Amino acid sequence: MAFTTLVSTDVLAKHLKDPAFAIIDCRFKLDDPSWGEKQYAQGHIPGAVYAHLDRDLSGMKTGSNGRHPLPDPIELGLKCGTWGLRAGLQVVLYDQDSGMYASRLWWLLRWIGHNAVAVLDGGFAKWTSERRATRSGIEKRLRTEFTITRVPQMITDASAMTELTRRSDWRMLDARAPERYRGEVEPFDKKAGHIPTARNHPFMSNLDDRGTFRTPEELRERFTTSMGHVPPDQIVCYCGSGVSACHNLLAMEHAGLHGAKLYPGSWSEWSSDDSRPIETGEPAPAGATST
Repeated sequence: MAFTTLVSTDVLAKHLKDPAFAIIDCRFKLDDPSWGEKQYAQGHIPGAVYAHLDRDLSGMKTGSNGRHPLPDPIELGLKCGTWGLRAGLQVVLYDQDSGMYASRLWWLLRWIGHNAVAVLDGGFAKWTSERRATRSGIEKRLRTEFTITRVPQMITDASAMTELTRRSDWRMLDARAPERYRGEVEPFDKKAGHIPTARNHPFMSNLDDRGTFRTPEELRERFTTSMGHVPPDQIVCYCGSGVSACHNLLAMEHAGLHGAKLYPGSWSEWSSDDSRPIETGEPAPAGATST
């Protein structure tokens, strides 16, 4: 049976030498882009190769398409070949702890048609806290031919988001921390605030006190509160640059809430255009009027 959302450290430990498993290390820090790669070289889960958020999991920036635009699907498929991925292979991804960066690659692989992919629950922090095996140095897998199957319905764009600000049958979920959502602080982008009518569902709320994902039942309850009456296939997730929004999409999938979309450009793209409206604070209740 394929793992399609999360995998535990116990399960991965049993499959470290399984040729049907491929492991990718996605550790990264936004304020220190070289950190994850250095950490990987110092110690990683045996057999893992490294994927860099800026270099491998993002495309070319134009100044108006966000801080982490999607990579070209064909180029991503070629990169998957260098990682030794192929159809039928179980891919396991991890980062330092929360799964924020690993979930980006989880989403990307599904976007190009590979569904047998799961994030290590608790990440490298949980793995090492359990004193499990690690290995230093740089590893490579045998190159493969990776065939992509595009799933374009998984994404939406800024034009569609503009339309959604005027509709009540769809809902946008902002994965950023509450203070960024409300516009009180903005450490990365040119303007503070959120897309009008979007609701805040901080990605860190998907985790429990141990740093692992909440149960599907708990996640479903929390997302239902954020979604209201809107069905999951009419939800669009966004964040600062299309990374932590994937954490919400992973949590929704794990909760059995299927079909939500990603707005890849997210706040960094939206806020780069002065003509786009911005909201701060909490959104007005449905049906409220303003003067």
